Amino acid sequence: MSNDLIRLTATEAVLRLRRGEVSPLELIDAAEARIAEVEPAVNALPTLCLDRARDHARRLMAGEGRELEGQAGWLGGLPVTIKDLTDVAGVRTTYGSPIFRDHVPTTSHPVVQRIEARGGIVIGKSNTPEFGAGGSTFNEVFGRTRNPWNTSLTCGGSTGGGAVSLATGEAWLAQGTDHGGSLRRPATYCSVVGIRPSPGRVTRGTVNNIFSTLSVQGPMARNIADLALFLDTMAGWCPQDPLTYDAPATSYSDAVAAAEHHRPKRIAFSADFNGQLPVDRETRAICTEAVRTFEAMGCIVEEFAPDLAELGEAFLVLRSQAFVVDREAQLLSHRDLLKPDIIWNTERGLAATPSRIAWADRERAAFFRRVAAMFARYDVFVTPGSATPAFDVMLRNPETIAGVRLENYMAGSMINAALTMAGCPVVAVPCGFDQHGRPVGLQISAPPRRDEVALRAAALFEQASGLDRVMPIDPRPGVVPPAEL
Repeated sequence: MSNDLIRLTATEAVLRLRRGEVSPLELIDAAEARIAEVEPAVNALPTLCLDRARDHARRLMAGEGRELEGQAGWLGGLPVTIKDLTDVAGVRTTYGSPIFRDHVPTTSHPVVQRIEARGGIVIGKSNTPEFGAGGSTFNEVFGRTRNPWNTSLTCGGSTGGGAVSLATGEAWLAQGTDHGGSLRRPATYCSVVGIRPSPGRVTRGTVNNIFSTLSVQGPMARNIADLALFLDTMAGWCPQDPLTYDAPATSYSDAVAAAEHHRPKRIAFSADFNGQLPVDRETRAICTEAVRTFEAMGCIVEEFAPDLAELGEAFLVLRSQAFVVDREAQLLSHRDLLKPDIIWNTERGLAATPSRIAWADRERAAFFRRVAAMFARYDVFVTPGSATPAFDVMLRNPETIAGVRLENYMAGSMINAALTMAGCPVVAVPCGFDQHGRPVGLQISAPPRRDEVALRAAALFEQASGLDRVMPIDPRPGVVPPAEL
């Protein structure tokens, strides 16, 4: 019974909860058994809060906390995981940092409050790099999270623990964040799905850089229907976030259900932004073949990408300013406890002149205008979900991509970060496997605030590929493949 329950999709589980065919307590028991079974191999959920979860489940079963039942995104007692960057009241929340090794917040982040008010039950905190900085999930508090497709490989970052909790069946839905690909790369590496929503779609609540549009909160899941469900749970205006706006009149779940009636007419695709970015050769080939799936649906697929110009440097300049806002105090008080990447990013930001910051904003605005011109012609823009497949779990980042040596830990993320800079909603969806069995995926983007357009296109692709039906999996040992030259 337990094994059957963890194989339900989130939408199936919520339907059974609504019908009374399964209880929240039974789902928690199933998740607990699965966590005990797979966690030693992957280290995805280092902090559990099962007693708290069962207390919440009993309140729901007694009829308490059901005021929002029937609204879009109602989860009805479904267990979920929360990234260890995001506060959950009464639950150890470390942000992956030894500075906060023993931190236990008294108040939940607004997005957690929203999830719990809509019947989501938090069962654990998913592992993350220190303060979410990095494309591989490891920290000095909990160690490394491993990819279930090959435990010698990374699961990506920074929502790595969330992606692994889904891929292995430890949970049905996972919350995360995305700045330079932190929802999309782990989804790609673990063959699950994730969406970086439009800025303001989901509350960021209590962060200090509350007016920044670079980092967002968002959902991950095993399939697009579940992803839409969880986005409905999170979406909406929040008085603690000035960028948020009302949830859509048509739910994302309903939008995805009607995807067949809203096929994109024209699709722009680029495997490497017209050669402007290094991308693994086999990844390019797999993604180029996969996007042709849309042609069988009657869509026009054309090679096109907006010019990046100097967007990579502009992204680093603006990202580093976010680090100044977030980490300057820790740099002064606990420098010895911060990892080198955080020190580098923060000091880079402190050294930037006002003129340089202004230049970066102008570069970003110019790129956005090129992206807007692209979307005047194309409905969606598709690229690989990552520039390279999962790499050695012992590395903080791949040393090279397609034979090009990376200059810093973010250098391999620009295929994701470019769309961050444009403010686009972006969905990561699996599209195949390389010769070594490593997952490969696409990222499908749409114009800002048209999240439903990206979700519907991803749903159509998923239906054609059927890759969602292989989840969840048992962790698999393996070896690190050789780097592509």
